[in-house]
Amino acid sequence: MVQIQQLAERIISEQELVIGPLAWREAKKVHGLTYDHGKVSMSGDTKKILGDLVHRYEGLFGPASLDVCREAVKTLVASVPASEVPEMLR
Repeated sequence: MVQIQQLAERIISEQELVIGPLAWREAKKVHGLTYDHGKVSMSGDTKKILGDLVHRYEGLFGPASLDVCREAVKTLVASVPASEVPEMLR
């Protein structure tokens, strides 16, 4: 089963392909999300944290960033309970 953290890692990695290291700098600004030794961890409401991550990219780069996020996780979302995935990514 896919962990919600894997969704965040995939989103950040795909954003990095588009915007470079700024993707990780922005991700580190999301409350409850931490990055250590190549792994993302979340503490708190993971659905909210994931939504906040997507909103951060969308706020900076517009709707195209939302599309990048959706595309990044489309193969993983089916393996995560719908109740744990923000609506914008389903």
